[in-house]
Amino acid sequence: MLLLELKLRSLSLKEITLEALPPCFEKWCVKFDDLWQTKGQKKGFRCYLAGLLGESKRKNISQITDNIIGSS
Repeated sequence: MLLLELKLRSLSLKEITLEALPPCFEKWCVKFDDLWQTKGQKKGFRCYLAGLLGESKRKNISQITDNIIGSS
C-alpha cells in the first residue's frame, strides 16, 4: 500500500482521471470488487480511494469530486 501511495503522490492528483492512475492502483482495487454490486459503486470506490491518496490537503467528498475528473 505504501508503494501505491508513493506512486500516486508522484503524479499530480489535483486533477486526474482514473485511467491516468498507475496499473497497480487498478490491480489493488480489483481485490475489492466483490464487495460492490454495481459498476457505479466500483467506480465510486476507486474515486474515493484515489482522492484519499492524493496530494490535496482537504480530504472531504466535495474536494475529492473536484479533484477526480469524472467523479460525482
